Amino acid sequence: MKKRDIAATACVAASAFISLGYPFFKLLVDGKRGYKSGGRKWVSLKHPKINHPRNGYEKEYEDGKAWCMAQDMEDRYITSRDGLCLHAYYLRCENAKRIVLLSHGYRGSGFGDFANTAKFLHENGCDLLFVDQRCCGLSEGKYITFGAKEQWDILDWTNMLDAEDTGNLPIYLYGESMGAAAIIMASGHKLSGRVKGLICDCGFSSMKQQLRDIAGEWFHIDFIELLLMRVDIFCRILAHFKMSDADTADALAVNKVPVLFFHGSHDTFVNVQNSVRNYERCRAQKELVIIEGARHLCSAYADEELYRKKLLEFFS
Repeated sequence: MKKRDIAATACVAASAFISLGYPFFKLLVDGKRGYKSGGRKWVSLKHPKINHPRNGYEKEYEDGKAWCMAQDMEDRYITSRDGLCLHAYYLRCENAKRIVLLSHGYRGSGFGDFANTAKFLHENGCDLLFVDQRCCGLSEGKYITFGAKEQWDILDWTNMLDAEDTGNLPIYLYGESMGAAAIIMASGHKLSGRVKGLICDCGFSSMKQQLRDIAGEWFHIDFIELLLMRVDIFCRILAHFKMSDADTADALAVNKVPVLFFHGSHDTFVNVQNSVRNYERCRAQKELVIIEGARHLCSAYADEELYRKKLLEFFS
């Protein structure tokens, strides 16, 4: 009888453990595509819809994305350090002055996240590398790691550019949302000397803080720290990374490359305090531009003139 009671208690405990953390892990970290995937459930949530550029800037967004899709681009491939085939598109321009690596955000795409800046960059002397993050586009992968593994992918893409280009052009890393966090994390490692700057738009400061904000502000969960502990265990067991690996603090303490930060004041997807925190921690040359009234990924639309002016100033 005691053995049955112990077994029953163990089953209840295991069920509680899974029910507490696994659905949240699957929603946020599972990169599987399809009808029942975390991605499909994610885009049906309120905040991703409110913050998407289509909400208020649909024409500009669709026109910019269509321009990207109409360009004659070259495919690039690398193998990640954990064996995934990763893909990117390379777009050349005449008389290029620099190369800009475009690192898109969470469940995003290069053509979508940079729809309002890609053409502008190309017209202003930039070769563009549109990276497909793991689990996205034509890149392989099962789990989104919030920069924990993406930072190494960015580093390897940068090394590919360094080895491939014969013009010795300067390289800039430009990230949106999770893509911004990933390039900051990458800057904590040994970057090519040709990397001259980071452009970080609406990036978060850590996976843990971002999930804490989502759990509290979106889902109004009370037991947040207990939930995060469970999610971290699933990250370790299933996706083979720790949440603490996805944090910008250590990189910002050692990065020496100039950083241009952008963030929208009305971002409810990644709170603006993330960029304030990253800016304050950054020890390199830096500037923070907060676009009044802009939502997530919308700063380049909300004040296009200021945004583009700051980009060109940063390059010069």
